[in-house]
Amino acid sequence: MRGLGNLVLVCVAGMLSASSAAANKPPTLADVLAASTASDWRGLDPENTLYLELATGRVVIELAPAFAPNHVVNIKALVREHYFDGLAIVRSQDNYVVQWADADSNRPIGNARKTLPAEFTVTRPDIPFTRLPDADGYAPQVGFSNGFCAARDPKSGAAWLAHCYGMVGAGRDNDINSGGGTELYVVIGNAPRHLDRNVTLVGRVLQGMELLSTLPRGSLPMGYYEKPEQRVAIKSIRVAADVPAGERSALQVIRTDTKTFTDLVESRRNRREEWFHVAAGYVELCNVPLVVRPQPAR
Repeated sequence: MRGLGNLVLVCVAGMLSASSAAANKPPTLADVLAASTASDWRGLDPENTLYLELATGRVVIELAPAFAPNHVVNIKALVREHYFDGLAIVRSQDNYVVQWADADSNRPIGNARKTLPAEFTVTRPDIPFTRLPDADGYAPQVGFSNGFCAARDPKSGAAWLAHCYGMVGAGRDNDINSGGGTELYVVIGNAPRHLDRNVTLVGRVLQGMELLSTLPRGSLPMGYYEKPEQRVAIKSIRVAADVPAGERSALQVIRTDTKTFTDLVESRRNRREEWFHVAAGYVELCNVPLVVRPQPAR
């Protein structure tokens, strides 16, 4: 009986040890999200949210007025003039971007502007910035600003958005001031960070990326469609504030200025899921998930 008692003690000690190890195990991304609270999430500002309506569904875009204030104002003016309604996605370039524009260059513009001075960077000390601990090849510092992938240069004080998957930019010609929002593109491939500070980024897609990334690729150079009938028609683009509340997409975005987000970043730097056997100890800016979820029912 004494031996059996020792065996029981050993088993109990083993169970306690295993339980302690599990309790001390760094959290996975799923663990971090499961432990998040309501204060770790934020809703969308309807005045800075766009709904791109396609025959296949809705693409939800959050605008970034802190980084491109004039372009955001102009894009909303274009939307409210119904400039984009009936236009089309004219370009789908593999591992790069999809783009919509007035292919025939005959769409009138009302009170909005055709072109604007470029807004590649901003110099605003009040812009929030959660720095990523890892080095980056394209900027002195990278991190996150209110749910957007961003970069900054502490010496000059300049900050800018980064060309990660799902980011939305304003197309332009060679003249840096030749854009304004009449042509918009979305990154659908590997992050083209070489475009940073060369194009004005205006926001990012929060929902509906699959409706854009799976479009047939264009056969002409740069992915343009060869025939008009290949283009993907845009039913409408609307500012969410102009849409009845019951028809809006109720979404929340993970806040990037919280302890929970810091834990989320660490869960991507060192993957703890059972499948992984080597933890990288590093993560690229565009590989940190900026999680979006449906707004929980009250």
